[in-house]
Amino acid sequence: MSIDAPVLPWRADNQFELLVDGVQFMPRLLAALQQAQRHIDVCLYLAEDGLCASALFEALCRQAQRGVQVRVQLDALGSRALGNTWRQRLAAAGVVLRWFNPLSWRRGLNIFQRDHRKLILIDGHAGFVGGMGATDEFWTPEPWPLQWHEVMVYMTGPVLADWQALFDNHWDDKPSLSWRTLRRAHHPWWPQSAQGLGRVAFAGCERQGDILWSLLQRLKLAQRQVCLATPYFLPTWSVRRQLIKAAKRGVQVRLLLTSSYTDHPPVRYAGQRYYRRLLKAGVEIYEYQPRFLHLKAVLVDDWVSIGSCNFDYWGLFFNLDANLESQDPSLVQAVAEMLANDCQLSLSVSYQQWQQRPRSVRLKQWLWSLPDRLLVNLLDRRQ
Repeated sequence: MSIDAPVLPWRADNQFELLVDGVQFMPRLLAALQQAQRHIDVCLYLAEDGLCASALFEALCRQAQRGVQVRVQLDALGSRALGNTWRQRLAAAGVVLRWFNPLSWRRGLNIFQRDHRKLILIDGHAGFVGGMGATDEFWTPEPWPLQWHEVMVYMTGPVLADWQALFDNHWDDKPSLSWRTLRRAHHPWWPQSAQGLGRVAFAGCERQGDILWSLLQRLKLAQRQVCLATPYFLPTWSVRRQLIKAAKRGVQVRLLLTSSYTDHPPVRYAGQRYYRRLLKAGVEIYEYQPRFLHLKAVLVDDWVSIGSCNFDYWGLFFNLDANLESQDPSLVQAVAEMLANDCQLSLSVSYQQWQQRPRSVRLKQWLWSLPDRLLVNLLDRRQ
């Protein structure tokens, strides 16, 4: 897909705050919901019965009963574990609840298209974007050991108008945002770094290239550092190629990936088939040890991309995903410090160690790489 300009423009004069883990972002989110006066829009992939979902949905019900317009879009697959009790309570309170792509065999291959975005917008004045879900793995109101490592970004400022347009575009049957009109605007890829500079990048279904293309352009011009954190490491060939090229020209390239703490072990084994070539090229690989690393973030020099996209084949070709891109110095510094700390808490994988891994591990990697290879071949034919 040929793209010569981003669809949505860079906006200055925003304020961003990185909130690390549920103990930071959930209390802030619940407090912000209490201040809503006009409307609340929520888009989540994961939601299931539990303490986290109860806290979130109770807040939404209270606001809807006060007259605040509340719209919630949940993915029919990711949120299938949400019981009828909450579905009925939300409807009774006046919350408009919609399900993205209900599960049905009649949809054929379209059933694989999922709404993977994580976005909360409040009154057009505040927003949260990142990778959270309404499940107890992210947060509970009671003292509870953290299970999943995740981040959200709290946002205020002009960029919220673009997030609102993105939400409305997928909520309405007739899109309220003309991508072709914005496409002609030719917004610059490389604005000067400034306080509060950010933009919306998205991918999936009707547009696959925005997040991926932006990442590739940044990797091509990386000069000092690259750090990519993802829970499911199944990168496209183009991403792997740019990571290797960056490492070979002297850029510090780090991958922050999951360890045995993962909700999808087969995906981890499938992704490990790329380790050898990456390590040989000088790419540093870290496997996060404390718990499941669920965050999705990329740091390239003075640019960051944070959101719901896993930077894998599946997400880039099937999922609706959305990321915040920013060159705001304070946000970039906060992300860099978080990733550096996460790497210190991780196991560094060396090329020599990897060559000596047990045969049992090699067998699992080979077996689980087979469906990955099949998927890659099928998707490559679509390009």
